[in-house]
Amino acid sequence: MEWKNIYRGIVMGASDVIPGVSGGTIAVLLGIYDRLIEAINGVFSKGWKKQLSFLIPLGFGIVLSIFSLSRLMEWLLHTHPGPTYFFFLGLILGVLPFLFRQARAKSTFKAQQYILLAIGAILIASLAFLNESEGAVIENMTFATYFLLFVSGFIGSSAMILPGISGSFILLVIGVYPTVIGAISNFKLDIIAVTGAGIALGIIIMSKVIHYFLTHYRISTFAVIIGMVIGSFFVIFPGWPANLTLTFVSILTFIIGLVAAYILGKIEY
Repeated sequence: MEWKNIYRGIVMGASDVIPGVSGGTIAVLLGIYDRLIEAINGVFSKGWKKQLSFLIPLGFGIVLSIFSLSRLMEWLLHTHPGPTYFFFLGLILGVLPFLFRQARAKSTFKAQQYILLAIGAILIASLAFLNESEGAVIENMTFATYFLLFVSGFIGSSAMILPGISGSFILLVIGVYPTVIGAISNFKLDIIAVTGAGIALGIIIMSKVIHYFLTHYRISTFAVIIGMVIGSFFVIFPGWPANLTLTFVSILTFIIGLVAAYILGKIEY
């Protein structure tokens, strides 16, 4: 078992409960994105034991983080949304040098790759103009409600595994985020199970798509991924702070995010 993946999973899980922050982006920051896609695809191959030794500690860390940090993240986003988002902005900006280095952009990127990068950035940045339908917590559970949660989990996880696209943000747009995060905080197993099934199926299918493009069009795929990460910066930007104190705190958390990205990058690379 690759027990180091527990801490990686904890970092990814913490980001997955925050609308606007992509677990895929954190996986890129940690230097395990390629390996993650390969492992998910390899679960159904002859080398499935090796893949599980990677995925089980990672999954344990993610689940542990989601259940233990969901209330903390709810509290931070409710009481200190600006500084919290600025921290993740620092993380996102900090990951870019590692991404460009991993893609060897200086020697491999040509006009085509820069065009793809721009397209990826514009597509993700355009999500900022979507109406966020926060909705109310769904209390009356019917077959139609469970189906909606399953489909929402499928769509959200498909986005979650792509750097720059937040699965939580997609759930927020659909209008089921309060229901799902509330179920996690209060251990409502029926909602967790149905949404989790949709998430699992979405991750498996989307990972196969990404694996194909990374195998056959690696440099161009990295260009799109870098563009998506850049675009996500605009999606989660909370606006400029309202006063001087909040501005100072937000700048401080932004710097902490940058430093955290640098340290994680040094550890992983």
